[in-house]
Amino acid sequence: MRTATRIAAAAIAATTALSLSACRDSHASSSGGSGGKNDTIKIMVGGIDKVIYLPAKLTEQLGYFKEQGVNVQLLTEPAGAQAENVLISGDVSGVVGFYDHTIDLQTKDKCIESVLQFADVPGEAEMVSTAKAGQITSPAAFKGKKLGVTSPGSSTDFLTQYLATKNGVPTSGYTTVKAGAGQTFIAALNNGGIDGGMTTDPTIAQLTNTGKGKVLIDMRTEEGTRAALGGLYPSSSLYMNCDYVKSHAEAVQKLVNALVKTLGWIKAHKPAEIAAKMPADYAGGNPKLYEKAIADSIGMFNADGVMPADGAKNVLNVLAQFSPNVKGKKDSIDLSTTYTTEFASKAPKQ
Repeated sequence: MRTATRIAAAAIAATTALSLSACRDSHASSSGGSGGKNDTIKIMVGGIDKVIYLPAKLTEQLGYFKEQGVNVQLLTEPAGAQAENVLISGDVSGVVGFYDHTIDLQTKDKCIESVLQFADVPGEAEMVSTAKAGQITSPAAFKGKKLGVTSPGSSTDFLTQYLATKNGVPTSGYTTVKAGAGQTFIAALNNGGIDGGMTTDPTIAQLTNTGKGKVLIDMRTEEGTRAALGGLYPSSSLYMNCDYVKSHAEAVQKLVNALVKTLGWIKAHKPAEIAAKMPADYAGGNPKLYEKAIADSIGMFNADGVMPADGAKNVLNVLAQFSPNVKGKKDSIDLSTTYTTEFASKAPKQ
Protein backbone atom coordinates (compact mmCIF):
# COMPACT_ATOMS: atom_id res chain seq x y z
CA MET A 1 0.00 0.00 0.00
CA ARG A 2 1.04 3.55 -0.62
CA THR A 3 2.25 5.04 2.65
CA ALA A 4 3.97 8.18 3.89
CA THR A 5 7.28 7.57 5.60
CA ARG A 6 8.90 10.28 7.66
CA ILE A 7 12.53 11.09 6.99
CA ALA A 8 14.33 13.37 9.41
CA ALA A 9 11.01 14.35 10.95
CA ALA A 10 12.62 16.03 13.91
CA ALA A 11 14.63 18.38 11.70
CA ILE A 12 11.62 19.30 9.61
CA ALA A 13 9.45 19.81 12.66
CA ALA A 14 12.07 22.08 14.18
CA THR A 15 12.21 24.18 11.02
CA THR A 16 8.43 24.46 10.98
CA ALA A 17 8.29 25.45 14.63
CA LEU A 18 10.92 28.15 14.16
CA SER A 19 9.14 29.56 11.10
CA LEU A 20 5.76 29.66 12.83
CA SER A 21 7.30 31.23 15.89
CA ALA A 22 8.83 33.91 13.71
CA CYS A 23 5.43 34.56 12.15
CA ARG A 24 3.54 34.86 15.39
CA ASP A 25 6.16 36.89 17.21
CA SER A 26 6.24 39.55 14.50
CA HIS A 27 4.93 42.97 15.51
CA ALA A 28 2.86 43.54 12.38
CA SER A 29 -0.37 45.34 13.23
CA SER A 30 -2.53 42.48 12.00
CA SER A 31 -2.18 38.78 11.30
CA GLY A 32 0.02 38.26 8.28
CA GLY A 33 0.72 41.99 7.99
CA SER A 34 -1.90 44.28 6.51
CA GLY A 35 0.35 45.85 3.93
CA GLY A 36 -0.03 49.36 5.35
CA LYS A 37 2.83 51.85 5.17
CA ASN A 38 4.45 50.75 8.43
CA ASP A 39 3.31 47.13 8.44
CA THR A 40 5.43 44.09 7.74
CA ILE A 41 4.10 41.84 4.98
CA LYS A 42 5.01 38.29 5.89
CA ILE A 43 5.61 35.86 3.04
CA MET A 44 6.27 32.16 3.53
CA VAL A 45 8.61 30.52 1.04
CA GLY A 46 8.37 26.76 0.50
CA GLY A 47 12.13 26.30 0.88
CA ILE A 48 13.87 29.66 0.70
CA ASP A 49 17.23 28.26 -0.42
CA LYS A 50 15.76 26.34 -3.37
CA VAL A 51 16.74 27.77 -6.74
CA ILE A 52 13.12 27.50 -7.95
CA TYR A 53 12.20 30.21 -5.40
CA LEU A 54 15.38 32.27 -5.83
CA PRO A 55 13.61 35.46 -7.04
CA ALA A 56 12.03 36.03 -3.62
CA LYS A 57 15.31 36.23 -1.67
CA LEU A 58 17.11 37.92 -4.57
CA THR A 59 14.52 40.72 -4.54
CA GLU A 60 15.29 41.30 -0.89
CA GLN A 61 19.04 41.17 -1.55
CA LEU A 62 18.75 43.71 -4.38
CA GLY A 63 16.74 46.07 -2.18
CA TYR A 64 13.75 46.16 -4.51
CA PHE A 65 11.14 45.64 -1.78
CA LYS A 66 12.49 48.68 0.08
CA GLU A 67 12.66 50.60 -3.18
CA GLN A 68 8.91 50.03 -3.54
CA GLY A 69 8.31 51.15 0.04
CA VAL A 70 7.10 47.81 1.40
CA ASN A 71 8.44 46.03 4.47
CA VAL A 72 8.68 42.34 3.64
CA GLN A 73 9.64 39.52 5.98
CA LEU A 74 10.54 36.29 4.21
CA LEU A 75 10.03 33.12 6.22
CA THR A 76 10.57 29.51 5.21
CA GLU A 77 8.90 26.13 5.42
CA PRO A 78 10.48 22.94 4.04
CA ALA A 79 7.50 22.10 1.81
CA GLY A 80 4.78 23.89 -0.10
CA ALA A 81 1.98 21.91 1.52
CA GLN A 82 3.08 23.18 4.94
CA ALA A 83 3.49 26.73 3.63
CA GLU A 84 -0.08 26.82 2.33
CA ASN A 85 -1.38 25.80 5.76
CA VAL A 86 0.30 28.83 7.32
CA LEU A 87 -1.40 31.06 4.73
CA ILE A 88 -4.81 29.54 5.38
CA SER A 89 -4.36 30.00 9.13
CA GLY A 90 -3.71 33.71 8.55
CA ASP A 91 -0.16 33.76 9.88
CA VAL A 92 1.24 35.15 6.62
CA SER A 93 -0.07 37.29 3.78
CA GLY A 94 1.37 35.26 0.94
CA VAL A 95 3.26 32.16 -0.10
CA VAL A 96 6.00 31.69 -2.65
CA GLY A 97 5.14 28.20 -3.82
CA PHE A 98 3.70 26.19 -6.70
CA TYR A 99 0.66 27.50 -8.52
CA ASP A 100 -1.05 24.09 -8.47
CA HIS A 101 -1.93 24.60 -4.80
CA THR A 102 -4.45 27.29 -5.79
CA ILE A 103 -6.40 24.73 -7.82
CA ASP A 104 -6.22 22.09 -5.13
CA LEU A 105 -7.41 24.57 -2.49
CA GLN A 106 -10.38 25.65 -4.59
CA THR A 107 -11.79 22.13 -4.18
CA LYS A 108 -11.72 22.86 -0.42
CA ASP A 109 -13.70 26.07 -0.89
CA LYS A 110 -10.63 28.28 -0.44
CA CYS A 111 -10.07 31.21 -2.79
CA ILE A 112 -6.33 31.55 -3.24
CA GLU A 113 -4.83 33.20 -6.33
CA SER A 114 -1.42 33.59 -7.88
CA VAL A 115 -0.63 37.30 -8.31
CA LEU A 116 2.74 36.67 -9.97
CA GLN A 117 4.09 33.72 -11.92
CA PHE A 118 7.86 33.27 -11.69
CA ALA A 119 8.15 30.20 -13.90
CA ASP A 120 6.31 28.32 -16.65
CA VAL A 121 7.96 24.95 -15.87
CA PRO A 122 8.39 23.05 -12.57
CA GLY A 123 12.17 23.40 -12.23
CA GLU A 124 12.11 19.89 -10.75
CA ALA A 125 13.86 16.66 -11.69
CA GLU A 126 13.07 13.06 -10.87
CA MET A 127 16.32 11.72 -9.47
CA VAL A 128 17.28 8.08 -9.04
CA SER A 129 19.98 6.56 -6.91
CA THR A 130 23.00 5.71 -9.04
CA ALA A 131 22.88 2.23 -7.55
CA LYS A 132 19.30 1.80 -8.84
CA ALA A 133 19.72 3.64 -12.15
CA GLY A 134 19.90 0.36 -14.08
CA GLN A 135 16.57 -0.74 -12.62
CA ILE A 136 14.70 2.57 -12.90
CA THR A 137 15.00 3.72 -16.48
CA SER A 138 11.55 5.30 -16.78
CA PRO A 139 8.48 6.00 -14.61
CA ALA A 140 7.12 2.63 -15.74
CA ALA A 141 9.69 1.12 -13.37
CA PHE A 142 8.32 2.97 -10.32
CA LYS A 143 6.34 -0.13 -9.33
CA GLY A 144 7.48 -1.43 -5.94
CA LYS A 145 9.92 1.46 -5.44
CA LYS A 146 10.27 3.99 -2.64
CA LEU A 147 9.92 7.48 -4.08
CA GLY A 148 10.76 10.64 -2.19
CA VAL A 149 8.66 13.82 -2.15
CA THR A 150 9.00 16.87 0.06
CA SER A 151 5.76 15.94 1.82
CA PRO A 152 2.40 14.30 0.99
CA GLY A 153 0.18 16.82 -0.79
CA SER A 154 3.13 18.84 -2.05
CA SER A 155 3.73 19.69 -5.70
CA THR A 156 6.46 17.04 -5.85
CA ASP A 157 3.85 14.52 -4.69
CA PHE A 158 1.36 15.73 -7.34
CA LEU A 159 3.93 15.43 -10.12
CA THR A 160 5.20 12.04 -8.97
CA GLN A 161 1.66 10.67 -8.99
CA TYR A 162 1.12 12.00 -12.49
CA LEU A 163 4.34 10.52 -13.88
CA ALA A 164 3.56 7.15 -12.31
CA THR A 165 -0.08 6.88 -13.42
CA LYS A 166 0.71 8.18 -16.90
CA ASN A 167 3.16 5.32 -17.25
CA GLY A 168 0.89 2.57 -15.96
CA VAL A 169 1.83 2.52 -12.28
CA PRO A 170 -1.06 3.28 -9.88
CA THR A 171 -0.33 5.41 -6.83
CA SER A 172 -0.81 2.27 -4.73
CA GLY A 173 1.97 0.60 -6.70
CA TYR A 174 4.84 2.49 -5.09
CA THR A 175 5.66 3.85 -1.65
CA THR A 176 5.62 7.59 -1.08
CA VAL A 177 8.34 8.73 1.31
CA LYS A 178 8.38 12.11 3.01
CA ALA A 179 12.00 12.96 2.27
CA GLY A 180 11.97 16.72 2.59
CA ALA A 181 14.54 18.65 0.59
CA GLY A 182 18.23 19.41 0.66
CA GLN A 183 20.26 17.32 3.07
CA THR A 184 17.34 15.18 4.25
CA PHE A 185 16.59 14.20 0.66
CA ILE A 186 20.25 13.50 -0.06
CA ALA A 187 20.57 11.38 3.09
CA ALA A 188 17.45 9.40 2.17
CA LEU A 189 18.83 8.62 -1.29
CA ASN A 190 22.28 7.75 0.04
CA ASN A 191 21.12 5.44 2.82
CA GLY A 192 18.49 3.59 0.80
CA GLY A 193 15.50 5.29 2.41
CA ILE A 194 14.34 6.09 -1.12
CA ASP A 195 15.19 4.64 -4.53
CA GLY A 196 14.47 7.90 -6.27
CA GLY A 197 12.52 11.08 -5.83
CA MET A 198 11.65 14.53 -7.04
CA THR A 199 13.71 17.52 -6.00
CA THR A 200 15.19 20.81 -7.16
CA ASP A 201 18.51 22.59 -7.39
CA PRO A 202 20.86 22.93 -5.58
CA THR A 203 20.04 19.38 -4.40
CA ILE A 204 20.15 18.09 -8.00
CA ALA A 205 23.60 19.59 -8.54
CA GLN A 206 24.88 18.15 -5.26
CA LEU A 207 23.72 14.63 -6.11
CA THR A 208 25.08 14.64 -9.66
CA ASN A 209 28.35 16.20 -8.52
CA THR A 210 28.97 13.44 -5.98
CA GLY A 211 27.84 10.74 -8.39
CA LYS A 212 25.22 9.53 -5.90
CA GLY A 213 22.25 10.40 -8.08
CA LYS A 214 21.25 10.65 -11.72
CA VAL A 215 18.59 12.71 -13.46
CA LEU A 216 15.81 10.49 -14.82
CA ILE A 217 13.32 13.16 -15.90
CA ASP A 218 14.37 16.80 -16.23
CA MET A 219 11.61 19.38 -15.91
CA ARG A 220 13.89 22.37 -15.57
CA THR A 221 13.44 23.17 -19.25
CA GLU A 222 10.44 23.75 -21.48
CA GLU A 223 11.41 20.84 -23.71
CA GLY A 224 11.70 18.40 -20.81
CA THR A 225 8.48 19.64 -19.24
CA ARG A 226 6.45 19.27 -22.42
CA ALA A 227 7.81 15.75 -22.90
CA ALA A 228 6.96 14.71 -19.34
CA LEU A 229 3.70 16.58 -18.75
CA GLY A 230 2.30 17.27 -22.21
CA GLY A 231 2.65 21.04 -21.98
CA LEU A 232 3.83 23.88 -19.79
CA TYR A 233 3.36 23.52 -16.04
CA PRO A 234 3.48 26.96 -14.36
CA SER A 235 5.09 26.45 -10.98
CA SER A 236 6.81 29.00 -8.73
CA SER A 237 4.46 31.84 -7.95
CA LEU A 238 3.40 34.30 -5.28
CA TYR A 239 -0.08 33.32 -4.19
CA MET A 240 -2.35 35.04 -1.70
CA ASN A 241 -5.85 34.93 -0.26
CA CYS A 242 -8.31 36.48 -2.73
CA ASP A 243 -9.83 38.74 -0.05
CA TYR A 244 -6.38 40.02 0.90
CA VAL A 245 -5.58 40.82 -2.73
CA LYS A 246 -8.80 42.81 -3.11
CA SER A 247 -8.37 44.76 0.12
CA HIS A 248 -4.62 45.42 -0.29
CA ALA A 249 -4.29 45.96 -4.01
CA GLU A 250 -1.79 48.80 -3.62
CA ALA A 251 0.57 46.73 -1.45
CA VAL A 252 0.23 43.73 -3.77
CA GLN A 253 1.11 45.91 -6.77
CA LYS A 254 4.26 47.10 -5.01
CA LEU A 255 5.27 43.52 -4.21
CA VAL A 256 4.74 42.49 -7.82
CA ASN A 257 6.62 45.55 -9.12
CA ALA A 258 9.64 44.57 -7.05
CA LEU A 259 9.54 40.92 -8.09
CA VAL A 260 9.07 41.66 -11.81
CA LYS A 261 12.08 43.98 -11.65
CA THR A 262 14.05 41.06 -10.21
CA LEU A 263 12.93 38.78 -13.04
CA GLY A 264 14.26 41.34 -15.49
CA TRP A 265 17.51 41.57 -13.53
CA ILE A 266 17.92 37.78 -13.70
CA LYS A 267 17.55 37.81 -17.48
CA ALA A 268 20.22 40.49 -17.75
CA HIS A 269 22.85 38.80 -15.57
CA LYS A 270 24.97 35.67 -15.61
CA PRO A 271 24.61 32.81 -13.08
CA ALA A 272 27.87 33.84 -11.36
CA GLU A 273 26.54 37.38 -10.86
CA ILE A 274 23.25 36.05 -9.51
CA ALA A 275 24.99 33.65 -7.13
CA ALA A 276 27.17 36.48 -5.83
CA LYS A 277 24.07 38.41 -4.73
CA MET A 278 22.64 35.53 -2.70
CA PRO A 279 23.50 34.81 0.96
CA ALA A 280 26.85 33.01 1.19
CA ASP A 281 25.42 30.10 3.19
CA TYR A 282 23.08 29.20 0.30
CA ALA A 283 26.16 27.88 -1.50
CA GLY A 284 26.67 25.23 1.19
CA GLY A 285 30.41 25.79 1.19
CA ASN A 286 30.73 25.18 -2.55
CA PRO A 287 30.19 28.45 -4.48
CA LYS A 288 31.04 26.93 -7.86
CA LEU A 289 28.52 24.14 -7.43
CA TYR A 290 25.86 26.64 -6.37
CA GLU A 291 26.64 28.69 -9.46
CA LYS A 292 26.16 25.54 -11.56
CA ALA A 293 22.84 24.84 -9.85
CA ILE A 294 21.64 28.32 -10.80
CA ALA A 295 22.93 27.92 -14.35
CA ASP A 296 21.06 24.62 -14.75
CA SER A 297 17.75 26.02 -13.48
CA ILE A 298 17.77 29.70 -14.36
CA GLY A 299 16.06 29.16 -17.71
CA MET A 300 12.86 28.24 -15.89
CA PHE A 301 12.14 31.86 -14.95
CA ASN A 302 10.08 34.09 -17.21
CA ALA A 303 10.73 37.80 -17.68
CA ASP A 304 7.33 39.36 -16.98
CA GLY A 305 5.58 37.41 -14.22
CA VAL A 306 2.48 36.82 -16.37
CA MET A 307 0.67 33.49 -16.21
CA PRO A 308 0.40 31.70 -19.59
CA ALA A 309 -3.27 30.73 -19.91
CA ASP A 310 -2.49 27.47 -21.69
CA GLY A 311 -0.11 26.56 -18.89
CA ALA A 312 -2.79 27.03 -16.24
CA LYS A 313 -5.10 24.76 -18.23
CA ASN A 314 -2.43 22.07 -18.41
CA VAL A 315 -1.92 22.18 -14.65
CA LEU A 316 -5.65 21.53 -14.23
CA ASN A 317 -5.50 18.71 -16.77
CA VAL A 318 -2.64 17.06 -14.89
CA LEU A 319 -4.28 17.38 -11.47
CA ALA A 320 -7.65 16.20 -12.76
CA GLN A 321 -6.17 12.87 -13.79
CA PHE A 322 -4.93 11.76 -10.38
CA SER A 323 -5.38 14.28 -7.56
CA PRO A 324 -8.02 12.88 -5.19
CA ASN A 325 -9.21 16.42 -4.50
CA VAL A 326 -9.43 17.56 -8.13
CA LYS A 327 -10.41 14.30 -9.84
CA GLY A 328 -14.02 14.42 -10.96
CA LYS A 329 -14.24 18.17 -10.31
CA LYS A 330 -12.41 19.51 -13.36
CA ASP A 331 -15.53 21.05 -14.89
CA SER A 332 -16.37 22.87 -11.67
CA ILE A 333 -12.95 24.48 -11.26
CA ASP A 334 -12.91 28.18 -12.16
CA LEU A 335 -9.35 28.80 -13.30
CA SER A 336 -9.99 32.55 -13.60
CA THR A 337 -10.06 32.80 -9.79
CA THR A 338 -6.82 30.85 -9.28
CA TYR A 339 -4.60 33.50 -10.83
CA THR A 340 -4.59 37.09 -12.01
CA THR A 341 -2.40 38.87 -14.55
CA GLU A 342 -3.61 42.31 -13.42
CA PHE A 343 -0.60 43.18 -11.29
CA ALA A 344 2.16 41.68 -13.44
CA SER A 345 0.72 43.39 -16.52
CA LYS A 346 0.91 46.77 -14.77
CA ALA A 347 4.42 46.28 -13.39
CA PRO A 348 7.14 48.34 -15.12
CA LYS A 349 9.17 46.11 -17.42
CA GLN A 350 12.95 46.23 -17.33
